Amino acid sequence: AFVDRYDTFLFDCDGVIWRGNTVIDNVPATLDMLRKRGKRLIFVTNNSATSRRDYVGKFAKLGMQAAVEEIFSSAYATAVYLRDVVGFASDKKAYVIGGSGIRNELEDVGIATVGQDDTAAISLATLGDVEPSADVGAVVFGIDYDISYRKLANAHVNLTQNPDCLFIATNDDRTLPGGKHVYPGTGALLTTLIHSTQRTPLVMGKPNTPMLDCVMQKFHLDPARSCMVGDRLDTDILFGIKGGVSTLCVLTGVADEASVLSPSAPQATYYMSSLGNLFELAQ
Repeated sequence: AFVDRYDTFLFDCDGVIWRGNTVIDNVPATLDMLRKRGKRLIFVTNNSATSRRDYVGKFAKLGMQAAVEEIFSSAYATAVYLRDVVGFASDKKAYVIGGSGIRNELEDVGIATVGQDDTAAISLATLGDVEPSADVGAVVFGIDYDISYRKLANAHVNLTQNPDCLFIATNDDRTLPGGKHVYPGTGALLTTLIHSTQRTPLVMGKPNTPMLDCVMQKFHLDPARSCMVGDRLDTDILFGIKGGVSTLCVLTGVADEASVLSPSAPQATYYMSSLGNLFELAQ
């Protein structure tokens, strides 16, 4: 049976486990079934707005269990990368465009953040007040539902006036599934800074190598016994392909059947209408 072929299942969250704040039918039962069969579950998400601790709370609120150690977000990958790979200087700060999820993960590994107080109105007359800071060693860009010109201007001057300032994006998803529609994602907002600074950020999230390396290193995956489950061909499925693991595309988020079957798209090993179907098939 399908489930018996794998020891580890990696899941995207938005569009796979839930849509917005609504759990997808039969997904909790599917996850319970997999746990009872001794499978290891890892939740790999590009959503940087929510910290891993808050993700645990969201799972609980929607009637599911998850441990902090099982959750690997692009915000956490960014924090691990800055601390362990870059060796981010203790006297430097990260200028964050994004939510509390990024700030919490960075601060949990000892990296100070700035930018959260940049909420004042700005105009052409006051634009000169925006100056680079010698304390800023990185601009970290994630989904920011309160993005503003002031934040973009601050990030821009730090990136252009300080060549040593790192430019890191948690992910570059073009769109974001939520509720009834698909909305602009981090990648759509990020384009503004790429265009203005003429700099290319290091992108942490799926399908990019930094996230893949972090996951592989932390969990010591056996690719032959692992399966990545996602709703996006260009991120989740491509991430699995790059990692050499099997892939399952579900149709409860971004991808539809026509895109899954398109020969020009990353080719999923399997696809099904919903992750909830796995519970029904296993009965």
